[in-house]
Amino acid sequence: MPVDSHPLDLRLQILNQGFSAGGLPLRIERRGQRLGLRGRLPQQNGSGLRVQRLSLGLKADGTGLEAAVQQLQVICGDLASGRFSWSQWRSQGQPLNRGTAGKGSAEVLKNALQRLKTTFDQDPVRLRNPGGQRSTWSGAYWPYLCRLVQLQEQSQAHLGQDLLLQTLESYGLASRSRQQCGTVLAALARQEGIPLPEDWSQRAGGYGLHRAGHRHLPTDQEIISAWQRIPNPAWRWAFGVMATYGLRNHEVFFSDYSALHSGGAPVVRVLATSKTGEHQVWPFLPEWVEHFSLADVRQPPVTTDLSLVTLQQVGRRVMEQFRRYKVGFSPYHLRHAWAVRTIHLGLPDSVAAPMMGHSVGIHTRTYHHWITHRDQQQAVDMAMARRHAIASP
Repeated sequence: MPVDSHPLDLRLQILNQGFSAGGLPLRIERRGQRLGLRGRLPQQNGSGLRVQRLSLGLKADGTGLEAAVQQLQVICGDLASGRFSWSQWRSQGQPLNRGTAGKGSAEVLKNALQRLKTTFDQDPVRLRNPGGQRSTWSGAYWPYLCRLVQLQEQSQAHLGQDLLLQTLESYGLASRSRQQCGTVLAALARQEGIPLPEDWSQRAGGYGLHRAGHRHLPTDQEIISAWQRIPNPAWRWAFGVMATYGLRNHEVFFSDYSALHSGGAPVVRVLATSKTGEHQVWPFLPEWVEHFSLADVRQPPVTTDLSLVTLQQVGRRVMEQFRRYKVGFSPYHLRHAWAVRTIHLGLPDSVAAPMMGHSVGIHTRTYHHWITHRDQQQAVDMAMARRHAIASP
């Protein structure tokens, strides 16, 4: 072990990698038993930027490191807004009075969210699908960041591990919202160099559908009955295609249905403009293609110009029609019922998951209850078959 090694060195290395990935200009460094900052700062004579050190006067321990992260975020926010001034810092590195702590913390959070949005917008993968990009930010990121801002305003807390945990815990256990919140806050933490608990993923949890929702999924007969009650032909067709192919709400309007009347396999191709990109889906049940007259494509008149609307807004129209026609369950219950149907029919998870446009890991977590039952039943059937073979003369 090097003579100058310290228990904080590995944490500092990980934090500084996060600062670099987030585009921050400063790093935390340890000099002996003290922590400071190093990076490109304005020269005190006003002649541009150069790499400089800024002493924080903080001990090189866990408490000092948390304070150093806060100081780095404050300074990076000031640098980004052009407000940084050496006169705000005493010789030992402690900031002069800059107003209330709550105001400073709010500004730090605001700057952090601006950096996150910039990073999100510049993601080369998301840039390929601008409509999906806007929908993901507005539907899957912004609601949880708004909750973070709200809790920060109430508590006047600094942007750090405690505030992130408070935000995560504000969502119910094993809920989809809690899982998504955990993903968003983890991205923010990586960018800002905020250390998260080792069990963050477990705290965030998952969909929890097997715990809360599996008893409420409609049966095949209930689905057919609900379809029959919809008087509008276009929305009846949309209901049928969602039930048969397990499509997300908005995917009804961003899919290629040409194969349904081509004489080949009745495969629906979800287009790249959808939330999770292009993928193909097979019908389960196949006879529903004819029963619901899906080859006679009748898409409802919904605005799909993604320069005017988001995917979330398109999907909301479907939810509104389900309520209007008193279907009795949500559109996503059709999707979940499709997935469970494939499990009962023995379709491998590695095949069903891509059809749904998500990973095998998410598929397994979401449908754990049914997958476990299927696997147990298959094991029992195999064991009984072996017993029968052994008992046979």
